[in-house]
Amino acid sequence: MAATSDAIPAAIGLPAQAKKHRTLWEDVWRQFRKHKPAMAGMAVLTLLILGVFIGPFIYRVSPETIDIVNSNLGPTPEHPLGTDDLGRDILARNLHGGRISITVGITAMLIAMTFGSLVGALAGFYPVLDNPLMRITDMFLALPQLPLLLVIILLFRDTLRTTFGPVTGIFLLIVFVIGILGWMPTARVVRGSVLSIKEKEFVEAATCIGVGRNAILARHIFPNVLSPIIVSATLSVAASILNESVLSFLGLGFPSDVPTWGRLLADGKDFLTQNVHMVIWPGIFISLTVLSINFMGDGLRDALDPRLRDR
Repeated sequence: MAATSDAIPAAIGLPAQAKKHRTLWEDVWRQFRKHKPAMAGMAVLTLLILGVFIGPFIYRVSPETIDIVNSNLGPTPEHPLGTDDLGRDILARNLHGGRISITVGITAMLIAMTFGSLVGALAGFYPVLDNPLMRITDMFLALPQLPLLLVIILLFRDTLRTTFGPVTGIFLLIVFVIGILGWMPTARVVRGSVLSIKEKEFVEAATCIGVGRNAILARHIFPNVLSPIIVSATLSVAASILNESVLSFLGLGFPSDVPTWGRLLADGKDFLTQNVHMVIWPGIFISLTVLSINFMGDGLRDALDPRLRDR
């Protein structure tokens, strides 16, 4: 009886067992795995994140312990990456500095993505808001970002240091300023996607059955623009880490006793002839992080684009 029941579908040309339905994200992951630079970038970024967040609990050397006798050392068994001009362990300082730099990048990215996605969705879906919001976006795009970053930080850093403390105040200021000046590309991308999707048949069907405009935007359109937002988010993290490094390198970031990758570069620039390790390692970590995120962004762009999936 069982053999007969299995033979009937085969006789009429149907498979004995229905093929498992694949979701969109399974297809995206399958395509993403084919992008070798993206997979390499994800592996390197995972190692970096695990290193900076878990490494200090394993490598328990204090980043602030001063040992003048052992200053400017090269790699040794006690100090795998050497020591700086005050004898502080370079590996410990880079681990702690990476934790701050990556946290700044992720937090600033969340601010930029939230604001940019909101502005882009509203501009693309509501015609009455399109022109005003896009002109504001154009105005922000015309502003020179680095000089504006420097001016805002110089104006407000003392107030925030007094209110929230020297570290928390600077952290809040840096992530807010970097995030609020990085939303414009995301807003333009999301607006273009919304303009295209709101003309689709499923949106017209939702309108015909009486679904409200706000519900259509939230439930039907916004989930379909997550792909460009995810790609923009990966690139925004890299840009935020670079901006924080530039500010710290110029002496306008975190206090001098708080190690970040940019601060470590600034501290080591005066000792290039004596101890090049002070500059090489934070530079390598910044470069690896930014390159890994950019490779992942390229892989996600290809995986989320249906026109590129079969290539």
